[in-house]
Amino acid sequence: MRRFTRLTNAFSKKLKSLSHMLAIYHAYYNFCRVHQTLRVTPATEAGLTDQVRSLEESVGSLDGRAATVAAWLKRKT
Repeated sequence: MRRFTRLTNAFSKKLKSLSHMLAIYHAYYNFCRVHQTLRVTPATEAGLTDQVRSLEESVGSLDGRAATVAAWLKRKT
């Protein structure tokens, strides 16, 4: 979590930016990332969903800015 360290490029100066980034991170961690010990996502293990989502699907379920964010995420990966 390099967002909490000030001496990096990923440091968030605004609290709003930090909270948005943390929301995206938690959504990815719980709905997209398959954990090694569980062999499924935490959301699947908890019974919240029955499928592993891609990052594009998770971002696409947001609001009208989803296409812009998805394009930005594709450029970063």
